[in-house]
Amino acid sequence: MYIKTTLLIAMSIFASSSLAQNYEVPRTEWGAPDLQAVWKHSSIIPFERPRELGDKRFYTEEEALKIEQAEQQRFDEDNEPLDPNRPPPVAAESLPPIGNYDLFWREDAQFIPTISGEMRTSAIIDPPNGRMPEVLPGVMDKLRDLRANLPDRNDGPEGRGLGERCLVGFGPTSGPVMMPVIYNSNHQIIQSPGYVTIVTEMVHDARIIKITNDRNPAAEAQKKWLGDSIGRWEGDTLVVETKYFNDWHRLRGFPVDNLTLTETFRREAGNKLIYGFKVNDPNIFQSDFSGEFPLSRLDGNLYEYACHEGNHGMVGILAGARAVERMRLDESGQ
Repeated sequence: MYIKTTLLIAMSIFASSSLAQNYEVPRTEWGAPDLQAVWKHSSIIPFERPRELGDKRFYTEEEALKIEQAEQQRFDEDNEPLDPNRPPPVAAESLPPIGNYDLFWREDAQFIPTISGEMRTSAIIDPPNGRMPEVLPGVMDKLRDLRANLPDRNDGPEGRGLGERCLVGFGPTSGPVMMPVIYNSNHQIIQSPGYVTIVTEMVHDARIIKITNDRNPAAEAQKKWLGDSIGRWEGDTLVVETKYFNDWHRLRGFPVDNLTLTETFRREAGNKLIYGFKVNDPNIFQSDFSGEFPLSRLDGNLYEYACHEGNHGMVGILAGARAVERMRLDESGQ
């Protein structure tokens, strides 16, 4: 069984590589490459490569098979029915988190898709170690000062994360650098002459990309959550340059107000879209870094994610914080 599965993976990689070489990108009625579809952004490829893998860019078929089998086993174990008579879980700092979403809600990936025939060990491929570069001296001190001046998490909605406030998708679903999260990592690409729009299922993010070489001079003063994006076609690849992100946004904890993100979107096959990214921020990182993620086509619709800043969850979080404050006052006798 093991040999057969390995053979099937090898044949699949060979077939997908051959199809990619012979694939002809469809065109819109006005002649642009047609990227329009709903694309699922789900993969067990990590953003950064595990340190122990060093400069190992991709797995062999045998290594990939072992990783996929382990992931599928974990998935099957999580999917086992629970004992209805089990005792309640114990919440304590010394224990692992109890968890929240069960597998009904989650959309965990179980396979390592290929990019140009490679089963990548990480999305980042440059630097060669597959990791974000070191930050510049003094950056971490500035970050600590910045965090010290932020509102307390429970003082009001301004202290909560942007995802909790429904201002952008939680996690980096929409970017800067579009990354998969546990569910709703789906994007719909819509095109019209002169524009490409990316609508994300998570928290209804929508990014409108104007196909032009000239950025609006007012863009820097109108900083948006998803930045200001302009695009151009290089052959069959859409190249998007995005700048001027809102100062409250972050890339893996780092500010993005001086970040320039260059993205590429190209169809490798009828059911596969390769999303590339390059991050440039000379105020934060010692060098640029870049990489790729594979997205797969979905034959389905994108559904509304009904989320707004004043939702019941936010009211409950802040009301709970006020209740805790009253309890502490009562305990102190004040």
